[in-house]
Amino acid sequence: MRRVSIFGATGSIGQSTLDLIGRRPEAFRVVVLSGGGNIAMLAEQARRFRPELTVTADEARGPELAEALAGEGLETAAGRSALIESASRPADWIMSGIVGVAGLEPGLVALRQGTTLALANKESLVAAGPLLMETARRHGATVLPVDSEHSAVFQALVGEDISAVERVIITASGGAFRDWPLERLAHATPAEAATHPNWDMGQRITIDSASMFNKALELIETKEFFGIDPALIEVLVHPESLVHAMVGFSDGGLMAHVGPPDMRHAIGYALNWPDRAAIPVERLDFAAIGALSFRAPDDRRWPALRLAREVMQAGGLAGAAFNGAKERALDHFIAGRIPFPRMAELVEEVLGARDWSAGDGVAALETVREADADARRRADAAVAG
Repeated sequence: MRRVSIFGATGSIGQSTLDLIGRRPEAFRVVVLSGGGNIAMLAEQARRFRPELTVTADEARGPELAEALAGEGLETAAGRSALIESASRPADWIMSGIVGVAGLEPGLVALRQGTTLALANKESLVAAGPLLMETARRHGATVLPVDSEHSAVFQALVGEDISAVERVIITASGGAFRDWPLERLAHATPAEAATHPNWDMGQRITIDSASMFNKALELIETKEFFGIDPALIEVLVHPESLVHAMVGFSDGGLMAHVGPPDMRHAIGYALNWPDRAAIPVERLDFAAIGALSFRAPDDRRWPALRLAREVMQAGGLAGAAFNGAKERALDHFIAGRIPFPRMAELVEEVLGARDWSAGDGVAALETVREADADARRRADAAVAG
C-alpha cells in the first residue's frame, strides 16, 4: 500500500487526485490532506479518506477545521508553519497541487524525504527551477510532471535520448477569448475570463488560460524540467485540446500525445508511474472528432508568451519576478482594479524595473522569496500610482 499526501486537496487537481485514489482504496493510504479556505470540503475529504493529518494553510480557520472534525479521531493543524511541517511526514508519493509560489517551500521540504513529488505547481519551476531540481537530485527524489503538456512530453520521451530532440511543441486551447476581437479584450470581465471552453479548472488558472499566462509559465517550466534550449520550444493554439504536446526528433519524426481534456490522465500517469493503470477518462472516437486544428499564437492577443521568452533569456531571478508580478496582476484584475490587457503590461513594467538576471544558477530560497516580494510590491505600486 502506497502512502500518499495531497497538498492542495480542495483544488481541481487535488479533487481529481482523490477521485482516482478513492477508486482503489486498497492501494493507497492517505498521510496528509491540505487545503486553504474551503473548510467544509476539506473536512468532508478527511472524513472519507481518514488521513493522519489534515491541515488548512489559513491559521485563522484552524478552530473551524478542528470543530468540523471533532469526534472523528483525526489530527488537525493550521497555518503556514504547520503546512511546511506536514510536508516532511513520510510518504511514498506527494501531490504538489497548491496554486502559486506558495507551493514552493512545501515541495522543497517534501523532496528532502527523497520521495516522489508529483508536480502540478508550475510556479515552483518558474520561480526556482534550478533550486527545485537540484534539491531533488541531492536527495535522490523523483519529480514527475502533472501539467498535461509536460506529462505528454515526459511520456513521449520514454525510451528516447533527449539529445535527439529537435523541437518540443506544447499546445494551448486559447482560452475564453481566443476568437474575440482584440478591441473587446479591454472590456472583458473576470467572470468571462473564468469560463473555459474545454477544461474544468479553478478560477485563477482558467483566467491565466485566457491571458495565456498559463502557457507562458509552461514555456518556462518546459525549459526548467527537461533542460531544453528555449529556442526549441514552440507553442501552438489547438482549440480541441486533444493533442497535449508533440516532441520532434532529429530524424524528422514527431511523437504526439493525444487524449481527452481530463486532468485525471496526467495525474493517473504520475500516480501509477512507472506502470500504467486503468483510468476512467473518455476514450476518443476519432471518426466522430473528424479533424484537429492548429494555428500560431498571436503575440498581440497573448503578449505573455513573448514575456516568457524574455524571462528565459534573462535567467537569474527573472522567473521569480515574472511569477510574482503575474500573480499580483491577476489579483488586481479579479478585484476589478485593472482591465484584462493591463495584466501583461503590468508584468512587463515590473520586468523592466530592474535587472533580474543577476545570480543565475541555484538561488537560495530566501533570495527567491525576496525577488518574489519585490516584484509584487512593484506591481502593487504601479496599480496604486
